[in-house]
Amino acid sequence: MPYEYKLMPSPVGQLTLVARNGKLGAILWETERANRVRLGELREANDSPVLLETERQLQEYFAGTRHQFELELDFSGTDFQKRVWQALLTIPFGETRSYSQIAQQIGNPKAVRAVGAANGRNPISIIAPCHRVIGASGGLTGFAGGLEAKQYLLALEGTGQAELAF
Repeated sequence: MPYEYKLMPSPVGQLTLVARNGKLGAILWETERANRVRLGELREANDSPVLLETERQLQEYFAGTRHQFELELDFSGTDFQKRVWQALLTIPFGETRSYSQIAQQIGNPKAVRAVGAANGRNPISIIAPCHRVIGASGGLTGFAGGLEAKQYLLALEGTGQAELAF
């Protein structure tokens, strides 16, 4: 079954919302790196219920009225990646975690770099809040949507994280 997609304008650029089997499978950035998220065939589906609901909830998030998403997710990745992505879902709105804290949370404290790599391949950005993961020093590190988008999302959530680390 092909993936369905819908384009959505947002304050952080155009997002591509992607669904499969009635579940959200990806949110891709306008500046998306090729093959960061591997998907099958895509077909436009502007009337897809899951994509319309995702767009509605994201609009509420960007308006500052939604702090938690209520969507069925379809993560596609390795078991390790899925454990990292599930851990992302536990980071509360307005809070951040380090890569080391995520590695500890999933029971693999030495896997800090692997957590960073899995975080970078998170297919469902914003919903699975990889933007809430920061460097050990507290600075902002890489982000698929770009550091300006990461800074915007953290400011929207009121985390106080404004320092960029390059």
